[in-house]
Amino acid sequence: MKQYEYMAKGRLKERGITVPPGRIADTPEEAAKVVAEIGPSALKAQVLVGGRGKAGGIKFASTPEEAVIQAKAILGMDLKGYRVDRLYVEAKLEIERELYVSVTTDRNAKKPLVMASAAGGVEIEEVQDDLIIRRLVDPEVGVLPYLGREIAEAMNLSLPLAREFSELLVRLYAIYRQEDAELVEINPLVVVDGHLIAADARLNIDDSALFRHPEFELVEEGSALEHTVHQLGLAYVELDGDIAVMANGAGMAMATLDAIQHYGGRPANFLDAGGGAAVEPTAQALSVLVGMHPKAIFINIFGGITRCDDVAQAILQVRRSQGIPVPLVVRLVGTNEQKGVAMLEEDGIAAFSEMSEAAQRVVELAGEGR
Repeated sequence: MKQYEYMAKGRLKERGITVPPGRIADTPEEAAKVVAEIGPSALKAQVLVGGRGKAGGIKFASTPEEAVIQAKAILGMDLKGYRVDRLYVEAKLEIERELYVSVTTDRNAKKPLVMASAAGGVEIEEVQDDLIIRRLVDPEVGVLPYLGREIAEAMNLSLPLAREFSELLVRLYAIYRQEDAELVEINPLVVVDGHLIAADARLNIDDSALFRHPEFELVEEGSALEHTVHQLGLAYVELDGDIAVMANGAGMAMATLDAIQHYGGRPANFLDAGGGAAVEPTAQALSVLVGMHPKAIFINIFGGITRCDDVAQAILQVRRSQGIPVPLVVRLVGTNEQKGVAMLEEDGIAAFSEMSEAAQRVVELAGEGR
């Protein structure tokens, strides 16, 4: 489960890691009030994707009046398939240097992994491999200050910064362990007036450990959607693409994601409608997908226990009650296939029989909507 930036920074601050002063704003007027209090600020869209700055999701304001203008430009915008409904307004920093640091899990080594780099401020995937410092951590020992000093030396940090970095890394690892995190990342970790400040942060909680963290329940969009669909008895995981997916069976859902990626598309979610979902739960799940504001929706059904006419009825129910404002591609094969296909065709919806053709078509339609 991904945390929004302001939530991640809240966790960092609780553990004694310095973050810029800031506050959430849901309206341009609220943004103006924050800027009036803390001065020149960065207005940052709170969406669960990277690259917000390049996509226009981060703007700067020196005055409350300018904050109103910039907030209006960001709020409501579509940012990589996500609607921006909330801003985090924080003090603008005079940055001297940008670094990178994170703690994640190396699944091959089955150990925590610390990564750091003197080349911060960009996605870690874009950094040359020889500029990334990696250290596996013995979970029985954890991160001790000497490891931070060793990494700081490899990054050519001055002695005062090395001491700060060492303390920060110990605290970052504590967050990783205590929050059952898959990833805790500061990028960039910036130097301002000779001190380290977390200018941006990510915190992803392992879904399998959420039972130990009731405080995280429904705190962000992805988990709320997952909770909604789980309440219907269906399996759902949110991804970072823009093609919404519904399939029946975990294997079919995974194959659908692979087919979309094969043709150059990006799945927005994993949704397993199960082997025999009734009309109403299927319609409710489809409504959730529509509410995600994807570029296109792909429904891929191989009917065994699931009846194709029930799926068709659910699709038509959603289309007539709330509308489906994005391209819809349907593949129906199996039990009551002819009846289901006929129901859709009567309403002007064509159904594919081959998954590859349907996947290729939905990728094309999603591309036209970008």
